Amino acid sequence: MHIEPDLVSPEKMLLAYATAAAAGAMAVKFAVDTVRTRGALSLLARTAIATAAVFVFFEVFPHYAVGVSEVHLILGSTLLLLFGAAPAAFGLALGLMVQGLFFAPFDLPQYFANVTTLVAPLVAIKFVADRIIRPDTAYVDLRYSQALALSATYQGGVVLWVAFWALYGQGFGAENLASVASFGGAYMLVVLLEPLVDLLVLAGAKLVRGLGKTGLVTSRLYA
Repeated sequence: MHIEPDLVSPEKMLLAYATAAAAGAMAVKFAVDTVRTRGALSLLARTAIATAAVFVFFEVFPHYAVGVSEVHLILGSTLLLLFGAAPAAFGLALGLMVQGLFFAPFDLPQYFANVTTLVAPLVAIKFVADRIIRPDTAYVDLRYSQALALSATYQGGVVLWVAFWALYGQGFGAENLASVASFGGAYMLVVLLEPLVDLLVLAGAKLVRGLGKTGLVTSRLYA
């Protein structure tokens, strides 16, 4: 869901610095909580794994240009459920940066808009997860309806942010509106797939419960 070059002019891109900073501040808050509960090494290890996963999502998984942006299978809720909010947020930001630095330098001017598009919805699903998943329920025991709620929130947030950047940058002309609508329609297909991926990954995690003692996954995965 990269914001395409020139979709938002450089002077308008100043807003992206503020939105990315706000999302980053929440990620830092989550990171502080993580360090208190599992330590800095666990945070760093999970962030590294999440970063590698995000890079695979962008560069290895199929992606298609549709309307104002691209449709990627970015498994935001999967990252949250496996690694926790802070490693997932940092992984999204760092994975995007690695891709931009080494494979898509033309995306770097839009980096902060893209970071907002990825991380702000992740912050949202962290609060949704805290609300709809009981504290005594391990993530491996999630129901499909809960996984669907997380996926719909994350992917819907991505679509809303892309739509915002497109309309903010290019206005409300008929062609731009049609491009936004086509992107949104195509991207909602991911909502149908991501909950199934979540449940498959969580089912696999049940078979390797020893991971819970390694610090490489969030403690909520099993506890």
